[in-house]
Amino acid sequence: MAEKTITVNRKAYHDYHILKSYEAGIQLTGTEIKSLRDGRISIREAYVRPEEGEMWLVGAHIAHYPPAGRWNHEPTRKRRLLLHAKEIRELTEAVRAQGMTIVPLRVYLKNGLAKVEIALARGKRKYDKREALARREAERRMRQATMRRA
Repeated sequence: MAEKTITVNRKAYHDYHILKSYEAGIQLTGTEIKSLRDGRISIREAYVRPEEGEMWLVGAHIAHYPPAGRWNHEPTRKRRLLLHAKEIRELTEAVRAQGMTIVPLRVYLKNGLAKVEIALARGKRKYDKREALARREAERRMRQATMRRA
């Protein structure tokens, strides 16, 4: 199974506690998949919303595909995610009952098909973010200290 990562949402790992991740297909038009293969996508501000028994990727920006001319797609339109019915029910229930969020973590190509890794997440508080930053800084300093000794 050949996988090629197109983009990763690093901001999601900083802003959320990732609880469980899912692989979802994404329904795209022809110009969108061509632009995606060129790496012209941003999911930094994107999120996933359940609507009428389906999951939708909202806020993802796929740039225009220049050779398409006037037949191009809308860059920020919402796009349907392809998941099993059981997964959709699970995610919808978690969002409605427990107040969680669904965020896209990365977009990749798997055997030529566009996939999105989405995650059920809970938002971090400000002190959680500072704690994680301090922990990374301490680990970095310890690595540097051991490198100097060696």
